[in-house]
This record gives sequence, structure tokens and C-alpha cells, in this order.
Amino acid sequence: MDEPSMPTPPATAPQPPAPPIPLTELLAREDLGLRRIAGPADADLLWVHTSEMADPYPYLLGGELLLSAGVLLTDPDRYVARLVEAGAAALGFGVRPVYEAVPEALVEACDRYGLPLLEVPPETPFTTIARAVWRLMAEARHRELRRVTRAQQALATAAARPDPVPAVLHQLATQLSGRAVLLTARGEEVHAAGRRPHPEAAAALTRLARVVARERPGSPASATDTHGDTHLAAYALGGGEGLVLSLATHRREPGDHTVAGIAVVLLSLLAAPHQGADAADRSAALVRLLLGATPAEVAPLLGPDGPWTVIHARRSDGTTPDALTAGALGASLGSALVDAGREDDDETVRVLLPATASEAPPQGGGGEEPRQPPQPRTVPPHPGWTLGVSAPAPLAALAAADTRAARALAHAEATRTPLKVDAPVTGLAALIPPDQAAAHARTLLAPLTPPLADTLRCWLSLHGSWDRTAVALSVHRNTVRQRIGRCAELLDVDLNDMDVRTELWFALRRE
Repeated sequence: MDEPSMPTPPATAPQPPAPPIPLTELLAREDLGLRRIAGPADADLLWVHTSEMADPYPYLLGGELLLSAGVLLTDPDRYVARLVEAGAAALGFGVRPVYEAVPEALVEACDRYGLPLLEVPPETPFTTIARAVWRLMAEARHRELRRVTRAQQALATAAARPDPVPAVLHQLATQLSGRAVLLTARGEEVHAAGRRPHPEAAAALTRLARVVARERPGSPASATDTHGDTHLAAYALGGGEGLVLSLATHRREPGDHTVAGIAVVLLSLLAAPHQGADAADRSAALVRLLLGATPAEVAPLLGPDGPWTVIHARRSDGTTPDALTAGALGASLGSALVDAGREDDDETVRVLLPATASEAPPQGGGGEEPRQPPQPRTVPPHPGWTLGVSAPAPLAALAAADTRAARALAHAEATRTPLKVDAPVTGLAALIPPDQAAAHARTLLAPLTPPLADTLRCWLSLHGSWDRTAVALSVHRNTVRQRIGRCAELLDVDLNDMDVRTELWFALRRE
């Protein structure tokens, strides 16, 4: 008989909110009476699933402890092969009432394919096993949170030392039991702590740092790799010099990424004074605003051309971001100007990002050529976040840009896209002088209250979708229908007419 080909598990699987549980911890629970009778002892359990299907492959995510009594088991070899192909972590087989003992063919198949096989005694219900796994996950999550909290306190203490950057790197290397290096975009070492990795791993870490160094648009905020048994990671720090935090560790534990994120925020803030005078000037501008200066007075300190981009962001999983998570987002975007939430909306993070300045006109030639208009800085999608981005705006128009960023975020959430940019007015609409366009918009939209105008704007931007508009505005779809009907009555127009929709959209964009 030919040796069967080994199925390849999925490369990635959705990750649960709790750390994986080693199979050995579950087997150590004597009250369950579980016994491993085939396959390796090492496995990580992400969740528990019960199925009596002949082929549960389509319903597995990977990492499961699959529990079954073998009701439809006819071909053990194919059954186990499909489980391994789906990425199952282990199989728990319950004896009785279907089988008096685990079938020998199933034991042989699990040994052959390297799938841990557990014998579940008749007195142990599958639900008891599931509860045990959830309890172990909760305990592991609690241990992870305690570890992260201790690491956060240690890093914060290090940041308060007289020489904070080396102190933070030393503490980070200690917490992760590895190497922590601060590199420039060219790969030059600024500070380092921890035991040096193998020269080849160190070279690979330097190459990884260049991937995230912010020398070109679209660079990722972080990147990971492995070199032999060494885990590598690189994180871009906020600022203009392209500094990168690089890590090399021999093990990867739950919470490591969170600890690294805390260090990224601290190092971004600590390294800011070394990024030039811009950070100090902007801090001075913010202080003057708080002390009563007008925007026009502080605009020169924030930048001679003054365009700024406002970004609104929410976690894609619906969780409420804390200050550290918000700071990490700001650092990855290249800005320390982050608002982690307001009393009326603690789920939205706002980031103020300097837009790319206008390019200077070419020197020489006849006459003075106008400067090029400011272009928005490219904001890439960020995994785990939904972003709404405004068009560049001068300091005096930041309130309007803030509103547009909020609308863009609502649009992104309604359409389930990770990023929505509110682009500036272009094309034919840009040919009309702004003051005339604004006057026309005020006259046309005068009958509408602000809530009705907002609903109409959102409804038009989503191509008349009732459901998506309801999601974006957090109201019932019937409320949207009532408001749009009221808009049609007050404006005395047919909103099914494309010409009407076009004129209203133009007005609402210039309002």
C-alpha cells in the first residue's frame, strides 16, 4: 500500500480573542479522564467543536479540538486526512454508545498523519470538555493581561529615567527575552539592548527594518519574519527620520505584540525631540491655542503652508481603544497628535496628520510660476482599524475637515471598507468660485434642518441605499425613509431624478 501524501494545514486561521491552550494542560485535568492514545503530545487548541458529520472539513476554522462519537465514521483514513487538511489541532473520540472502544483503524490513521487522538470516557460529556477549555483560556488570558500590565509599568518606569531611550530598549529586551534595536532608515544602529542574535539573523533583522522605514509612501507600519528559530519583528516609529524598532526573540508568547506596541508608543514620543525643530514648534502652537491665541497666530508654527489631514478611526472588531492603542495608531501614521476619544464618543480615535506641503516652483525661467496645490499624504489601510480621512485643510478649516473625516468613517463602516478618503472637490465642480458655490448651496438647502441635510448627504453618498445609510447614521432604515421623504417635500423635488441628485450632491459638498 502506498504511503499517503500528507495534507497541508491552512497557512493562517482566524485568531480567537484568547491565547491558545496547550493540549498537555487539558490532559492534566484528571477530572476529565482524557487519555492520549495516538499522535504527538504537542498541540495548541484555539477552540472546541463538536461534529458527527462524515466530513466536517467545510465547517472547521483550524486549531480545533474536534469532538465526535463516530456516528458516520466509515473511512478513518480519509476522515483524519481531511481533519489535518482543515488544520484541526486534535481529535477527541467518545466511546459508547456507538463504539465500545476507539477503532484501531482510527488510531493508526492519527499516528500516520500526526494528529493527536484523545479517548473520551463515557462519563465525560463533550460540554464538560468545552467548559474546561474555555476556563483554561480565561486563565491564560488573565495571565497574559497581568504580564502586559507588569511590562507596561516597567517600560513606563524606564521612560522616566534620565537616559530613557536606552532604558526602554533594555527593559523591552528583558520583557521579551530577546534583542531590541533602534535603527535608522539606512540600517544604522542608534541604541541596542539584549543578547546579540546570530550574524545572519542580525542581517535579516536589518533588512526587515528597511521594509518599514518611512522613506517611501505606502511603507507598512510593521513587519515580521523568521530566520531559523529566531522570530523577527520591525515597527516604524513616528517622526520624520524613519526610525525603526527591531526585535529578535527565540520564542513568541501571547502578549508580545502588545508589549512591543507599548514600547513603540513610548519610543515614538521619546524620539520626537530628535526629529528636528518641527515637533517643538507644533507643541508650542498647541500651547498657545490653549492659552487663547487665534488659529491665524499659531498657523506659522504648525507649518508655513498649513494643510492638515484629519483622520477618524474605529476598531474593526467593535472594541473600545485605550490610550496606548490609539497612540500606537498615531505612531504608525506618523503623528503624535492623537485624541483617544471624547465623552460623547469614546470609540473613535482622531489623528491630526500634517499633509504634504506644496512643492516649490522651479527656479529660473520667465516670470514666477504658482506653487503646486498641496497633495494629501497617502494614508494606507491599517489592519484592525476602519479609517475615515479628510482632504487637506488649512488650520482655520479644521472643524470642517473634522466633520468630513467623521462622514468618511461612517461611509467606510456602512460599506464595510477599511478606508474612505473624502477627496477634495475636483473636475467641473472646481471651476465654480467657492464663494458662489457656497452661496448657492445655502440657498438651495435652506429648507433643511442639519439632521435632514446630513441624512440626505449620507444617502446620496451611498447611492440611495436605505440599509447602508441606516448603518452609517446608526438609525433604523424606516427613519432614513421618513427623513428622505421629508427632504423631498421641503425641497419640492423628485429625488429619483438624476439631475436633481447631482445638483443636491454638488450643494451638499460645498455646504
